[in-house]
Amino acid sequence: MSEIFLIVGLGNPGSKYSQTRHNAGFWFLDTLHKEVCAGAVDARFRLQAKVSADIYRGRIHGKDCILAKPTVFMNHSGQAVRALVDYYRVSADSLLVAYDDLDLPPGTIRLKKGGGHGGHNGMRDIFRHLDDTDFLRLRIGIGHPGFKDAVTGYVLSRPTADQEQQIMHSIGDAIAVMPDLLAGNTSKATKDLHTGDESPAN
Repeated sequence: MSEIFLIVGLGNPGSKYSQTRHNAGFWFLDTLHKEVCAGAVDARFRLQAKVSADIYRGRIHGKDCILAKPTVFMNHSGQAVRALVDYYRVSADSLLVAYDDLDLPPGTIRLKKGGGHGGHNGMRDIFRHLDDTDFLRLRIGIGHPGFKDAVTGYVLSRPTADQEQQIMHSIGDAIAVMPDLLAGNTSKATKDLHTGDESPAN
């Protein structure tokens, strides 16, 4: 595992969307960045127009990492992810994409390698742009409004205070297993994460 590890958080750019459920992937990236860069000099995200993303590059738990937040809208996420993968020459084994998931309740988070896009618009576009989709996914539960017609308004609105607290708690659980994940111990990271977020409510 000598190559760069690329961590992409999905969301919509701009302050209008920053606190919406659809930006849970950005929340994960911002929380991770804040934790690993606390006190660091000049550790800001910087716009890299050539890859359509705000980028931070640095060592995280001993691994050379790129944190990337696409500057294109969610439905065009694949454009940015493909540009990132090509520019930094990252294989599917060294790519993690974090995103919101309607099928998981707030407070639940899942780590998985490979699989489908689950109907998520950002992931669907990534599938259109990448040849190898056998990458790691971090699915951040945001819950479902109950009706298909209500989904768009739901994901583009802010969660309740309780839901937001649950989502952020699950993000904290994911960050806690990042040392193992970045060390290549994916099975242990997955087991610890899934065990840690189990509760009677789930």
